[in-house]
Amino acid sequence: MSKAQQRLSQVQSHLASSEVDIPRGREVSLQKSPDDVVVTCALRTPLTRGGKGGFKDTVAADLLAHTFKSLISRSHIDPSLVEDISVGNVLAPGAGATEFRAAALVAGFPETAALRTVNRQCSSGLQACVDIANAIRCGMIDVGVGAGVESMSSNYGPGAVSEFSETLDNHREAKNCKVPMGVLSEQMASDRKISREAQDAFAARSFQKAEAAQKAGKFREEIAPMTVKWIDPKTEEEKEIVVDKDDGIRPGMTAEGLKKIRPAFKEGGSIHAGNASQVSDGAAAVLLMKRSTAERLGQKIIGRFVCSSIVGVKPLLMGIGPWKAIPVVLQKAGIGKENVDVWEINEAFASQCLWCVKELGLDESKVNPNGGAIAFGHPLGCTGARQVSTLFNELGRTGKKVGVTSMCVGTGMGMAAVWVKE
Repeated sequence: MSKAQQRLSQVQSHLASSEVDIPRGREVSLQKSPDDVVVTCALRTPLTRGGKGGFKDTVAADLLAHTFKSLISRSHIDPSLVEDISVGNVLAPGAGATEFRAAALVAGFPETAALRTVNRQCSSGLQACVDIANAIRCGMIDVGVGAGVESMSSNYGPGAVSEFSETLDNHREAKNCKVPMGVLSEQMASDRKISREAQDAFAARSFQKAEAAQKAGKFREEIAPMTVKWIDPKTEEEKEIVVDKDDGIRPGMTAEGLKKIRPAFKEGGSIHAGNASQVSDGAAAVLLMKRSTAERLGQKIIGRFVCSSIVGVKPLLMGIGPWKAIPVVLQKAGIGKENVDVWEINEAFASQCLWCVKELGLDESKVNPNGGAIAFGHPLGCTGARQVSTLFNELGRTGKKVGVTSMCVGTGMGMAAVWVKE
């Protein structure tokens, strides 16, 4: 075959591998192809309490550099083979583009490994993974890393959102984009009649599942422990500590205990610090490539990316994002909700997550089986990538196959993706 014919064959393969051409149905989704986009490593740091936890004195770039180093070490990938890295981040100025490129170099990636950052609010980490998967699928790159990081200790606060111009403020729907998520979630809970009792019960279950999972060591495989410098707030003494577990999980949490916490956004309201996601710090990374590439390199395949969806909803109804995104991604994959073994749906607020689960008619026992963001935190740019490691860890531990990750997205969006364990 001539070089021209080889190139034509390669282009035809790339054209045939768009999401439109993905085989449909659970059985078909379990079939393997050399062109599959696969995951060979997925890991994360522990998630720690913003301003209080183990990473409160560690900047995002250092969290990311450690995560990259751990990914290289655990996967045994030759760093020179990685062509592009996409990092989700929400709060750092400029989405951290400069310091995160530097973090990749510190971690051992050569200058030939490009890097960019992406900010799609709470789905940034997932968007980063999907962007890399699609770049592989279309033939732009062969090997890439999707990642996410957030230091809410460093960057969380009013300054994270810029002031709106008169043009934006004069447009009713546009103006709604800056309504604080807690406020709009409180309104949604009232409008959709999601009681505080139901929210507290859901939140308590999240804490209880996470506590049980942590005690059983279920997160150990996905976590890359990190040694950091930490300033004791009582003595102001700098210490070196090892952070090896999520420190936001509160033992012994019950719905009765949550009932005592005062509402955060409205007098007599239903949303409070105990039934909403925690302000947290953390990072996660996912190594992706084609199946044929993984087999050639001797990389152990842990799972496969199938497809993704992104949808828009009204800004004031941000929380319903998963309810709209999940049916779209299931249709793209050609499967039904009954074909999904594990759902990782971000618990931004108990109100919105619970509503989405109920409206979609999902089996709650399959949703966040080891707890969610209410229990161990939601570092905004990290969560979408973190869910991938948590999902594959759970699928592998239980011998299950099909999983979905999803989240609501600030300003009114929802995102979801289908993954298959191998």
